[in-house]
Amino acid sequence: MIVALLNLGYFFVEFVMARRLGSVSLFADSVDFLEDAAINFMVFFALVWSARTRARVGHVLAVIIVVPAVATLWTAIVKIANPTPPEVLPLTLTALGALAINLVCAGLLVRHRGAQNSLVRGAWLAARNDSFANLLVLAAALVTLGWYSGWPDIVAGLIIGALNADAAVKVWKLASLERLAAR
Repeated sequence: MIVALLNLGYFFVEFVMARRLGSVSLFADSVDFLEDAAINFMVFFALVWSARTRARVGHVLAVIIVVPAVATLWTAIVKIANPTPPEVLPLTLTALGALAINLVCAGLLVRHRGAQNSLVRGAWLAARNDSFANLLVLAAALVTLGWYSGWPDIVAGLIIGALNADAAVKVWKLASLERLAAR
């Protein structure tokens, strides 16, 4: 529940900054924070459900995980038409705050990284991917300092979207295995 509330809280911070800065990478990460909040709320409540129900919810979770990837792709397409770079300092500070939140969440979930439960594994993958995503946003900010372009932000956003899509596939496969085992 703590991880869910931390993610929900920082979603609002990052979403506002993404809109203010016009940043694809922050937008991708903010939507990912919202997705992580949903995942962790689902995990919190679903752990008392039957294995079969958890497997079904695991499939729903996989679909929820892919939503930020689709939203990011759309945002990147729009941004490609006008690839102005975001302001580097606010982008960096927002990404550092996100990294701090994600490292705390990953620390709380690290003991579940090898879980064979799709929901718990999905929560861990989301926290891990988010820390990588924050490092990508910071790298995009650094590159933008030397190369004043919106492209580093766009590329970072697309990589974040690909990380989400990969996590969705992993959770889907694990939920499918759980569903077969629950029969």
